[in-house]
Amino acid sequence: MATFPVTRLRRLRRTAAMRSLARETRLDVADFVFPLFVGPEAAPNEALPALGRLTVGDLAREGEQLLALGVSAVLLFGIPEAKDGEGSGAWDDDGIVQRALRELRRTSPELVLLTDVCLCEYTSHGHCGVVRDGGVDNDESLELLARTAVSHAEAGADAVCPSDMMDGRVGAIREALDDRGLESTPIVAYSAKYASAFYGPFREAADSAPAFGDRRGYQMDPANVREALRECELDLAEGADVLMVKPALPNLDVIRAVRERLDVPLAAYNVSGEYAMVKAAAARGWLDERTAALECLTAIKRAGADIVVSYWAKDVARWSS
Repeated sequence: MATFPVTRLRRLRRTAAMRSLARETRLDVADFVFPLFVGPEAAPNEALPALGRLTVGDLAREGEQLLALGVSAVLLFGIPEAKDGEGSGAWDDDGIVQRALRELRRTSPELVLLTDVCLCEYTSHGHCGVVRDGGVDNDESLELLARTAVSHAEAGADAVCPSDMMDGRVGAIREALDDRGLESTPIVAYSAKYASAFYGPFREAADSAPAFGDRRGYQMDPANVREALRECELDLAEGADVLMVKPALPNLDVIRAVRERLDVPLAAYNVSGEYAMVKAAAARGWLDERTAALECLTAIKRAGADIVVSYWAKDVARWSS
């Protein structure tokens, strides 16, 4: 390999046009999914605008805006009016997500509608499954998660996204969907979901913080990457169509490891804490939000993600227009 002065890598950095021509990783708004929080009452969030809650009545306008920007996919989270020990509102045919799906399917049929399949927003204790004897009962939770996924698909979801981290939930959901004639509904599995400190703003927006203990008994230990690969392989064997790593930025190495091991569609969730850190620093004048956000998102894509779930999805569309 020729070295300096024959080789001068700065030649391709000289102008903006040259840098663009030689760029290896590009952000395309078509690869982004925008999370939407839907509840009985609107709750704007001034500091973190993308984490504000909408009502079902707000969705027609929101869907229209997203499509006009070029954002073609949303991930729905529901905040119910009432909660109980089993999270029965999650699979209620007249539940908040089910009504949101029907409204968006009617008013914005071009949108790809994904739904979070979990019980934490619907349970009085805030855990992702049924609690028995002070712990989350994995096997008893599977039937309820499967019922939730079926309910979402029947209400119009294009894909269901189990995020609970129960063992076997992808297989249980796949079987339940197929039994109801919904074999064409894909499963986007939160396969490597870590017990992370970066979920705080989300839990406030979704009203899903656990009332006792934590989720380390079922979400992954942030120290483990080989285990993440096992989780991904097991989910694929059970019928997952897309894998997801969450959070994204602390786990770029995990995204890369999954991409190198498995040749399947891979999503990464750029979570609320990552969004909030940049927002807070920008509000203090410590960095430029646009530049920092684009750098973070480019790193996620560069690591190997095909799909990025991000609260900046609408901003990316505006910045790239």
